[in-house]
Amino acid sequence: MTVLGARGGMLDGNLSAYMVRPAGDDRAVLCDAGTATAGLVAADRAGALDDIALPPGTGLTRPGYVLTHTIRAYLISHAHLDHVAGLVVASPDDSAKPIYALPATLHDMSEHLFNWRIWPNFGDAGQAPTLGKYHYRALVPGRTEPLPGTAMTVTAWPLSHGGIESTAFLIAANGASVLYLGDTGPDTVEGGHRLDDLWRAVGPLVRAHRLKAIVIEASYDDTRPDRLLFGHMTPAWVADTLQDLARRAGGPSPLRGLTVLISHVKASLAEGPAPQEAIRRDLVRDAARDGLQDVRFVIAEQGLRLNLD
Repeated sequence: MTVLGARGGMLDGNLSAYMVRPAGDDRAVLCDAGTATAGLVAADRAGALDDIALPPGTGLTRPGYVLTHTIRAYLISHAHLDHVAGLVVASPDDSAKPIYALPATLHDMSEHLFNWRIWPNFGDAGQAPTLGKYHYRALVPGRTEPLPGTAMTVTAWPLSHGGIESTAFLIAANGASVLYLGDTGPDTVEGGHRLDDLWRAVGPLVRAHRLKAIVIEASYDDTRPDRLLFGHMTPAWVADTLQDLARRAGGPSPLRGLTVLISHVKASLAEGPAPQEAIRRDLVRDAARDGLQDVRFVIAEQGLRLNLD
């Protein structure tokens, strides 16, 4: 997994985008695309793309090659701008590929982004003329689909995000999986049970230690009141929902060795420590309080590459 964009909110050039591919395989998918080209340039500068072979004669930079050849599909959790802006602005120079999402997200993209008013319609549905570069592929919750052109499959589940539908994607290859969650609020605050439904579904993978990593957001630190979460999480809520996952997984220490990558930390213009430092501090305290010492917490940073063997 390579982080092309780590932040939520206003830090343009570093917004939610996570590239996933099997070890030793150059065929990847991008989970959300708030940042695309700028994230690839930053990741290349950090050396995170060095193992992707650049064939001679392409006439492309490494970021250009990865955008147009390595990334075979987009998995879009929801159509908020900090999750799709990089895809939209890269579209004139991108290669043809599918966009996988739940139907509500595809509708938002075709009706409100690629509609010849906000941006030319590079999709294959919506306002005519359709340029057809991107092929919309609607996912059915809970049904596993192959990702053509890759060695991976994807299974989607809906999440609640402050009144709109977001998505969790389980990406699997070679008997192992990673779970990417788009923006989500806690079940207690959102008034539903979508996180619990997700944990019920993936609990057996956790129990078998076949789930290698979870990407989950913590937009704010623990000082944020629930009434101002707006469909987001804090470290305390992350710890709380991971306890729920552990219960669904059962068995002794079911989360031992699990990597939890904290995404979507909201950038701040205020003086003082960076927001991710407060979130890191809260995670340490909350994990110790809730018995999650066996979990490996990592704060996402642009250019970070994680090997999850």
